[in-house]
Amino acid sequence: MKVLVLNCGSSSLKYQFFDTEQKLALANGVVERIGMSGAVLTHSRYDGDTVSIVGEILDHSIAIEYVLAVMLSKNHGVIEDKDDIDAVGHRVVHGGEAFSDSVLITDEVMRVLQENIELAPLHNPPNIKGIQACKRVIPETPQVGVFDTAFHANMPSHAFLYGIPYELYKRHKIRRYGFHGTSHRFVSNSAAEMLGKPLSELKIITAHLGNGCSMAAINGGFSVDTSMGFTPLEGLLMGTRAGDIDPSVILYIMGKEGLSLSEASTLLNKHSGLIGISGESSDMREVIASMNEGNKRSKIAFNIFVYRIKKYIGSYAAAMGGLDALVFTGGIGENATDIRTEVCRDMEFFGIELDPERNAKKEILISKDSAKTKVLRIPTNEELVIALDTAVIVETAKKEM
Repeated sequence: MKVLVLNCGSSSLKYQFFDTEQKLALANGVVERIGMSGAVLTHSRYDGDTVSIVGEILDHSIAIEYVLAVMLSKNHGVIEDKDDIDAVGHRVVHGGEAFSDSVLITDEVMRVLQENIELAPLHNPPNIKGIQACKRVIPETPQVGVFDTAFHANMPSHAFLYGIPYELYKRHKIRRYGFHGTSHRFVSNSAAEMLGKPLSELKIITAHLGNGCSMAAINGGFSVDTSMGFTPLEGLLMGTRAGDIDPSVILYIMGKEGLSLSEASTLLNKHSGLIGISGESSDMREVIASMNEGNKRSKIAFNIFVYRIKKYIGSYAAAMGGLDALVFTGGIGENATDIRTEVCRDMEFFGIELDPERNAKKEILISKDSAKTKVLRIPTNEELVIALDTAVIVETAKKEM
């Protein structure tokens, strides 16, 4: 099946076009500055052909039309007709409690997605715009929603509930949802395959480390806990997000600085984390470079980042009653050798023993052969997960018709 995978932001649209039988991305690209002057589409084909197109791309519908036009083009295309696109799979950030799996998009699903906007006001609206744009431009093509939250939807109540009045959970659905679910799911499955063991028999901790960071405790293939919570703000230190913090600190700062709710949210989401502590950058590569030049604040930011990961490893191993594998993924997890080194330092009591040479070479298995707990570096592929889910759901729907 040929599946177009879309990840729509407020002013951007990322896409990949997959042949799911070969698990091959035939094309990929991004439309940037949607609704602004100087909008540009950058499109790459599997054979290396790349083209950039500048145009007046006023909304997501026009963006989709541009994507289809370049995919159909004689010089840069990968399809001969719109009907060659069998289905569209959408990354949707928040499924709330309504969706514990990927679903075929229907009018009822759209209604529920609209209801969930307040849970993800920055992410769900552009995701919905992408679905609506496809419905206008290629109305006969089936669409599937794949949710960041779905993989964590069946966590036990003792892991997802907060210590607030239970009535607030019932009334407002305030609970831990977790995010990066498709990534945690992909790399945990990949880890089991690489270790040659059934996922159902493994206790795995996955660390998705990028500008946004989250960890998950995966016991027998099921997410039993994860570091991000009601929003992606909770948990690890991130590029611009504070992560775990005493709630009283927020109230105290709002009082002292006279901040509104919106301003406090911006402070915690946009001006905290690595950039807030280091004063240098939200990019770990630049933080490490600054640290190596002697910047003390960058060193502190680096240490906090590592320390929180180590704490979560300990807590999740305790929660699962053991640990078989630790997986690093995401831009930082896959590329930052120093981060992996420091996270695994002095962790022999957990059976974690990093092989320095394998780690430096960025191999898949980076622990020593003798290590009880295997440490892996696995590049994530969330788009492939979305494409494969979409293919299965659409094929199943056709059989049921």
